[in-house]
Amino acid sequence: MNRTLDNPLYYLDNFHRVVEWIDRQYCALMNAGERAFIQAFQGLPQASQALLVRMIMRKGDLFRLSKLHYDEIGCIRTAAAPLLEQGWVQGDPPLSIDVVFAVLTKPELACVFKDIKANARKAEQLELLREKHADEKPLGEWCRALDERVYRLLIGDMCDRFRLMFFGNLRQDWTEFVLADLGIFRYEQVPLSSASMAFRARDDIDHYLHLHSCRQRFHDGEPLADILQAVPAQPFENAWLEGRRAKLLYRIAQQCEKSGMLAEALEIYIRCSYGGARIRAIRVMERLEQFDGAHALALEAAEHPEDDAEHQQLLRILPRLRRKLGLTAKTARAKASPVDSIALVLPQPELDIHVEHVVRTHLSSEAAPAYYVENTLINSLFGLLCWQAIFHPVPGAFFHPFHSGPADLTAPDFHRRREDQFEQCLAQLDSGAYRQTILANLEAKAYIQSPFVAWGAITPALVEQALDCIPPAHLKKWFRRILADVRSNRNGFPDLIQFWPQDKRYRMIEVKGPGDRLQDNQVRWLEFCAQHDMPVTVCYVRWQEASC
Repeated sequence: MNRTLDNPLYYLDNFHRVVEWIDRQYCALMNAGERAFIQAFQGLPQASQALLVRMIMRKGDLFRLSKLHYDEIGCIRTAAAPLLEQGWVQGDPPLSIDVVFAVLTKPELACVFKDIKANARKAEQLELLREKHADEKPLGEWCRALDERVYRLLIGDMCDRFRLMFFGNLRQDWTEFVLADLGIFRYEQVPLSSASMAFRARDDIDHYLHLHSCRQRFHDGEPLADILQAVPAQPFENAWLEGRRAKLLYRIAQQCEKSGMLAEALEIYIRCSYGGARIRAIRVMERLEQFDGAHALALEAAEHPEDDAEHQQLLRILPRLRRKLGLTAKTARAKASPVDSIALVLPQPELDIHVEHVVRTHLSSEAAPAYYVENTLINSLFGLLCWQAIFHPVPGAFFHPFHSGPADLTAPDFHRRREDQFEQCLAQLDSGAYRQTILANLEAKAYIQSPFVAWGAITPALVEQALDCIPPAHLKKWFRRILADVRSNRNGFPDLIQFWPQDKRYRMIEVKGPGDRLQDNQVRWLEFCAQHDMPVTVCYVRWQEASC
């Protein structure tokens, strides 16, 4: 039987796993309060441990006694007593009028506040009462007729730090254990060692939490100037943390740009190391009519483009800047290899069916089946062939049992740190062993989380047909391009793939409906395929005009 369903205290077992892991891996990084909590927690009665963990794993920090019903815990008041004694939970905390409105139901509020309109919305009721009730007091004083008690969890921040130490992020939470136990999510079990740590110093944890707070304030819409003041001005030595800081600055600069704060946006872009910041700086300079500065920065970028996307945009920007500065145009660049195209005029579907599926149905036949795959098929083939390299236990890439992929997946040195392992995988495309490896991993790793394999989109039949019809030389070129820039090159593949199994050939088809145009990442993949003589086509669709 499933361990989670069979054990009513499964959540407590999971919390013990986290605490024991943290105590073992991060003892030197914890402060005295955190170490004292772990020691004291182990000595609590089981029911008290369970109640505390239930509170930790629920949303918010306030809990009504009447809402705490757990058969495995029993009497909540008894279980709560040691938690109150430890100071981890507060009983009957003073509550503001806003909190009272959040805690009580609308009928309960009507009993407490006789002068509110019963048919008014809760927010309107609160607005009317807020000025009259500026003080804070326990729920019993707000509502003497209500036999109720409220508990407040006081250690939420510390538990968030524990969760951060374990997962290396605050995106994942305690539900990961349940989903894994139920078999909803499966994860590759990578060997973990003493080097498998998300954080090397206590400051790293504090800096992460500070950046997380700044990012939350940004998403909540606080004034950009206030957030910028809070974001550390100097880069972090920790490359992983610096990446998070740079990404936040980039997002703030984007918002400044959208808000018309161009000078502020430019200042941030100039000092931001996040990918894409330099090209945005050039564009903002152009909008500010700082053409000399924009041209100089564009020339500098053209010498060493950070990626294909920047190179592609510079090819459009530089000629425009030269014209604005009255400079002689440089020799026109060589034209990209032409991409084949076809035009179809099809009946417009009555239902809300995407144009890609309409074209797939139109082109597909028994002799030449077509599939809607977009970014799923080639990425999945790559993920299946290179599974062992992707999940190779590189220090710092895996530090808990719930990784869907390595933590450094989009880092610039992702490939370099595993170069030997990837070369061994890609060499199978030359020896012919690749087919057996892909099919073996398709079966053995079925539905294990992966940053590349789209389990819901591929089938054994589709994979076998792809291996029959796509030459390994084409797979190798695609896979090497993905590895060159994982963040950018996992996207942009054509929408459809069509196979001719009898002839062992294929073609990829990018579908564009009326008014749609090719995106930059799609153009780059199409040009790459055309450059390497891979069969690729753009299909432009028009709808038939309705007859009278």
